[in-house]
Amino acid sequence: MDCGHGGNVIGIVDQDGTDGLVDRITGAVQDAGGSPIVGAVTELLEADPDGIVAQGNCTVLDLGRTGTTVPILPIDAGPGVRSVPADSLESAISELVSGEFNTVEQCRYTVTVGGTDAGIAVSDAMLVTEEPARISEYSIHTKSNRVTQFRADGVVVATPTGSHGYAAAARGPMLAPGTGVVAVPIAQFATDRDSWVLGTGEPVTLRVERDDGPVELLVDDRRYGHVAPGVDVTLTPGVPLQLAVVTESEPYWVDDQ
Repeated sequence: MDCGHGGNVIGIVDQDGTDGLVDRITGAVQDAGGSPIVGAVTELLEADPDGIVAQGNCTVLDLGRTGTTVPILPIDAGPGVRSVPADSLESAISELVSGEFNTVEQCRYTVTVGGTDAGIAVSDAMLVTEEPARISEYSIHTKSNRVTQFRADGVVVATPTGSHGYAAAARGPMLAPGTGVVAVPIAQFATDRDSWVLGTGEPVTLRVERDDGPVELLVDDRRYGHVAPGVDVTLTPGVPLQLAVVTESEPYWVDDQ
């Protein structure tokens, strides 16, 4: 881990293929009077920085999965995240170092399978048949209600951030921040395709009612493993991720096409 000296400590996630951008960010932090620290996600969090600069959506997800509440300034993080274009990062980082930024909360959910920890979902959690076109039966539950039951290749539950990704490709709605999560069947075996927007304040449970082949769980695109019929996959609201918003941050609603 490389450390600098100065005012506010700013972590910079070091990833393969981003050396040129990391150098630009490091220089911008120093020019603004801050102390840059470059390293892997775990190293940066151990250093207790005042803020972290994250390049790309995958880096934001990696940080989100740690449970950190350190303000994160996303750079070119894609749809569903208020991020800064790379060509505007110098002035954005000046605001981050000086503390002249606002924070917005991005919801995240702890995921359990039969009570066993399966990680943190910042974007989405998905149950899907391992082989294409193998239809199984799924149900969706809140704390007090069974929402629905249907036959499909799978089901995805997405946060507002994740609703711009796979859930949108499965014909689900894109959500505004703070509106809850959306549950969307994948290739539903029905004439009319449905989706359900569920509240932010309570757990959401998915269940495989009947499988016609192995069903696996993916949390933010990471494979957890197979889930047997009758085993609850529960998403419980966790402590929100804190994103730093500066003058150069793009609006939440942009053209995703």
